[in-house]
Amino acid sequence: MKVPSRLLPNLRERAIRLTKDLRALYLASKDPRVPWYAKVFVLCVVAYALSPIDLIPDPIPVLGYLDDLLLLPLGIYLALKLVPAEVLEDCRQKAGTMTAQMPRNFLAAAIIVLLWIALFVLTGVYLVQVFRG
Repeated sequence: MKVPSRLLPNLRERAIRLTKDLRALYLASKDPRVPWYAKVFVLCVVAYALSPIDLIPDPIPVLGYLDDLLLLPLGIYLALKLVPAEVLEDCRQKAGTMTAQMPRNFLAAAIIVLLWIALFVLTGVYLVQVFRG
């Protein structure tokens, strides 16, 4: 399947903007002017984005890319709406000058692994109860 040539620059531009917004959110999560509830949500989005493990693994057909194409951009969009405009503008300016990579978040990866383990255990318990009669 051939992707239209005008679509690629648009997608590339959006991906660059998402990366910049993610850096701005990373900085906003440390800003004292951001309300606590916004910080919690922003930290969850940033932690998930920086996690080396996806909630839905990529090898799962179609659903594997759902988090990369829909959930993460939606989370970033909502997080941007929760951060006050003046804070966001300051953080975007600081993010534009950031040269260092943002750290990988292995705590978020551990939480995702624990969620998967809990899902498997709960599914196993349910199946045992169903087949036991």
